[in-house]
Amino acid sequence: MPYTPIVATLGYVLSPDGERVLMLHRNARPDDHHLGKYNGLGGKIEPDEDVLAGMRREIREEAGIECEELRLRGTISWPGFGKHGEDWLGFLFVVTRYAGTPIERNPEGTLEWVALGDLHTLPMWEGDRNFLPLVFDGDPRPFHGVMPYRDGRMLSWRYSR
Repeated sequence: MPYTPIVATLGYVLSPDGERVLMLHRNARPDDHHLGKYNGLGGKIEPDEDVLAGMRREIREEAGIECEELRLRGTISWPGFGKHGEDWLGFLFVVTRYAGTPIERNPEGTLEWVALGDLHTLPMWEGDRNFLPLVFDGDPRPFHGVMPYRDGRMLSWRYSR
């Protein structure tokens, strides 16, 4: 059977001093598959846009800011991750420069600046703890990983650079 994932972006906006990251606390909708968890910003790519345009649009929609400088940090295949077991393929970015002031909340939840050193203390998908260090490390090479899920639980994690 061919692999036909939902293609999405996931972005992490750094504060101007590079010490904090803007995270979305998904606390607005009771039916949210991510309820209570902290996530980066992002979402599905539209049929008429490329991955970079999709990342910029999602950041604009979810945080009210314009990306001026961003870097692809990696890709992750998430087989079985979706609410109904759908496969996802994500392009992960770090936004190092932006214009505007982030909004405080959006329809999915509250936006919060979190110190990079405190990310591990937040409630998040267990798999995020595996790839977040790669998003923020000093290695300029992007990583490419696969993280299968079943019934909302990560089964394994592997990546290459």
